[in-house]
Amino acid sequence: MKKTSSSGPNINSESCEVLLELVDHLDAMVAYWDINQVCVFANDAYRHWFGKARREVIGRTLEELLGPIYPKNLPYIQAAYAGQVQVFERDIPAPDGRIRHSLATYTPHIVDGQVRGIFVHVADVSPLKRLERALRTAKAEAERLATHDALTGLPNRVLLFDRITQAQELSKRTRQKVAVLSVDIDDFKRINDSFGHPAGDKLLIEIAARLKHSLRECDSVTRTGGDEFILLVPAIESTAQIKTMATRILENVKAPVQLAGATVSPTCSVGIAIDPLEDATPDTLIACSDRALYLAKRLGKNQFAIAQFEGKP
Repeated sequence: MKKTSSSGPNINSESCEVLLELVDHLDAMVAYWDINQVCVFANDAYRHWFGKARREVIGRTLEELLGPIYPKNLPYIQAAYAGQVQVFERDIPAPDGRIRHSLATYTPHIVDGQVRGIFVHVADVSPLKRLERALRTAKAEAERLATHDALTGLPNRVLLFDRITQAQELSKRTRQKVAVLSVDIDDFKRINDSFGHPAGDKLLIEIAARLKHSLRECDSVTRTGGDEFILLVPAIESTAQIKTMATRILENVKAPVQLAGATVSPTCSVGIAIDPLEDATPDTLIACSDRALYLAKRLGKNQFAIAQFEGKP
């Protein structure tokens, strides 16, 4: 009966060829570098990554192979030769100019307590990075859609309430008041009926831009639905200041615009509520500005009205 070694199974030349073919088919670089950082073994992946066949890699030093990226890898190389496993990410330029995002593992080869070399495994994680970026983009877009109007790109009611609350908290410290303005395009239904919904959407986008242009950088414009907008104006020094701003809004909105081949001069009505610094909620401020808006409509449109704050909607 044939005896086998107690140290493990015999590995013949055929087994070595199978193992070599196996590592050559790995979609990752696998190599062994001796104590002098000279390559002793490398699989065929180095040909795809660095444009060098196995015979061109074996005998080279890490510095000769890595070239300009060697200094970036050096801290990990030194740590691996000091006996510490290193796992890190690195961008590696390919021969065709593409950039591969890699995940590298340097494992010390330790014999009798001494490091004799390092095993290197470098995998291409570019597809995972692309997926990661795509997921981050999708998440950011989902969050944006949850807090912004799809047509105009303006913040929606969800974000508005949060901003009103923040502005009120600041006003308590500065003693400056907060104004909420409800804005409605006059006779918008007639514009939709006359020129069609695409023209109506174009007008909404234009009005949104004009409202933003009418305000300061610290102010906010929100579209809450249809042709309704709510403006948040913090840090108000006086009623005269908000009246000046409302007048500017009316003037900017009524500038002519081309819709479906026709020239239209839209107008809007504005209702204003000023926070009296008495713990008004976002709901009560918006309800108060809505009442003022209806008053401006009843008075003939294309004007603003300031509501007397009543505390409750």
